[in-house]
Amino acid sequence: MGGAAGRLVGALELVMGGEVPVRVRAWDGSEAGGEGVPTLVVRNRRAVRRLLFKPGELGLARAWVAGDIEIEGDFYRALELLAGVVWERGEEAPGLGELVRRAGFRRGVAGLVRLGGVPLPPAPPKEEARRVRHLHTRHTDRRAISHHYDVGNEFYSLVLGPSLVYSCAYWDEGISLEDAQRDKLDLVCRKLGLREGQRVLDVGCGWGSFAMHAAREYGVRVVGVTLSQEQAVLARKRVADAGVAGLVEIRVQDYRDVDDGPYDAISSIGMAEHVGAEKYLEYARHLHQLLAPGGRLLNHQIARRPHGDEEAYQLDSFIDAYVFPDGELAPIGTTVTQLERAGFEVRDVESLREHYALTLRRWVRNLEAGWERAARLAGPGRARVWKLYMAASALAFERNRIGVNQVLAVRTPDSGTAGLTLRSRAWAG
Repeated sequence: MGGAAGRLVGALELVMGGEVPVRVRAWDGSEAGGEGVPTLVVRNRRAVRRLLFKPGELGLARAWVAGDIEIEGDFYRALELLAGVVWERGEEAPGLGELVRRAGFRRGVAGLVRLGGVPLPPAPPKEEARRVRHLHTRHTDRRAISHHYDVGNEFYSLVLGPSLVYSCAYWDEGISLEDAQRDKLDLVCRKLGLREGQRVLDVGCGWGSFAMHAAREYGVRVVGVTLSQEQAVLARKRVADAGVAGLVEIRVQDYRDVDDGPYDAISSIGMAEHVGAEKYLEYARHLHQLLAPGGRLLNHQIARRPHGDEEAYQLDSFIDAYVFPDGELAPIGTTVTQLERAGFEVRDVESLREHYALTLRRWVRNLEAGWERAARLAGPGRARVWKLYMAASALAFERNRIGVNQVLAVRTPDSGTAGLTLRSRAWAG
């Protein structure tokens, strides 16, 4: 194999102890690797140095975000092939110690060093967040939320579409993304059993889509809280334009500082992933205290599959560094247990895993269709972050590596009367 691509593939195969699953094109125009698979375009030697100094996922992610590598062909297929090397090594995959002892490993690393040129670690792309190790104080949570959500309202409008709902939609045959998001919002309202005149808290209200839907369709009064200043500005404008300003209040406020209960219902849609394992019971207890007896909580939350005895784990290094700093996922069983420990009676759990995969693929399609504008709005690096994050997440949901669930819980009164559970219909109160 000639040229830089041949030398790169050869060195990588020595390091990995197996074939490189994609075709490679190097900065000198040379190509090497298999046929009929996506091509990994390595644009410069800096990409090699990134892999040397941060082997695996984070090195690849930094090279992608910086534009040092590109993918030609089916993006999802390329991620699946690379996942077998980077993200899904499995329990029986060799650890670093075994890799180092393999014949050829050191020769492979030496080859990469020669290809990489100047032996200095490249600076991470500016889009990488400074990490604080899951402190989950008000200050660190506000900073983490700002990193993710204060990317620009126009950018999010392009990706999410007119609904501006940043959580999984609820799909049926032949419907649009906007219709699927409307149906999800209505599903939450019906599970909460909303009735005119009730008071509702929307924790992590985003751009106000649920608050507007609940107020307009069910006549409830909604308080929405977010830590994102940019979200709040647009949410207030959307509320005013929708003619529901008399029913909806948008606050920039930490959920822990909400003290004006009781509320008849609480929605928490795609927010609890930011709470953290150590703070989760506090989160659940606070929401329980804010509810009136008989009040309902709809907790819509991404979950991971359980492995080992740990209750939660840090999101993978790319997601933690570039997308959701300090985010943590827990198994659904852990979430249900914590809600019950806080005093809730859990009445219903519904998995929407496949729905989220469909939603993410639509968001990726929106991003690709408006790529030039997205890169102008948020910067090319940030646009590349979002494409990788959403496409990889779609595959994770499709492969059952992660899931998402709606948990309906009640602050059951002393009488024990909490209403009948009628799946996908209103509850009988």
